[in-house]
Amino acid sequence: MNLYKALLMTALGFAIMLGMTLGDAHQAEASEAIVQQGDRGGVVWDVQHRLQQLGLYQLSMDGVYGSQTRQAVAQFQRQYGLPVTGSVDLKTLRTLRANTFTVDEIEMMAKLVYGEARGESFEGQVAVAAVVLNRLKSPKFPNTVKEVIFEPRAFTAVADGQYYQRPNRDAYRAVYHAIRGWDPSEGALYYFNPDVATSGWIWSRPQIKRIDNHIFAR
Repeated sequence: MNLYKALLMTALGFAIMLGMTLGDAHQAEASEAIVQQGDRGGVVWDVQHRLQQLGLYQLSMDGVYGSQTRQAVAQFQRQYGLPVTGSVDLKTLRTLRANTFTVDEIEMMAKLVYGEARGESFEGQVAVAAVVLNRLKSPKFPNTVKEVIFEPRAFTAVADGQYYQRPNRDAYRAVYHAIRGWDPSEGALYYFNPDVATSGWIWSRPQIKRIDNHIFAR
C-alpha cells in the first residue's frame, strides 16, 4: 500500500511539473517577438497600417521596423494594458488586429460612407462609419465588415449600386476617425432619411439624434 501511494505521489508530482513546464512554454511562446526593430516585410507593413488607423504611427508605411514603429507599438501596448516592449509578440498582434481592420475592410467602409453620406457634413459621414462599427459589436448583427455591409436590405447604397463608386478622401478620413473612437451617432445601430423613409419599422426605432439628413436610432 505504501509503495502504491509512493508511486501515485511521484506520478502526480510529475504531472504537475509537466503542466507547469508546458504552461511556461506557452507563455514564453506568446511573449516571443514576431517582429521587432530591424525587421522588414509584410507583417511590419501590416502593423504600421493598423497603428496608423489608431493615429499612433504618422509616417509612411514602408515595411521597415524602425524606431518610430517601435515607439508606436510601445504606445499601443501602454494603451491596451500589455507589457511594454516595443516589439510585437503574439498577444500584441492579436490585440492590434482585434481593434483595427484590413486594407480591404477600410476600403469597404469608405465606399459605404461615400455611397450613403457624400454631401453630408464630415460629422455625418463619421456617424455612418460609426454605425458599421457599432453593428460589429452588437450580437444582433454579423461580426465581419463584409457581412455587415452586404447583409440584405441593410444599406441603400449597396442596393442601388452607389456603393460601387470610388470614395473620396473624406470618406477614408471618416472611417479612420470612427476607428479612433469618435461616434457622433452616440451608439446608433440604424439611421434613415426621414424625407424618404417609408418603413414603419425604422420609424419605430428609438431615436437618438439627427445629423444633417439622417436620423440615428437604436
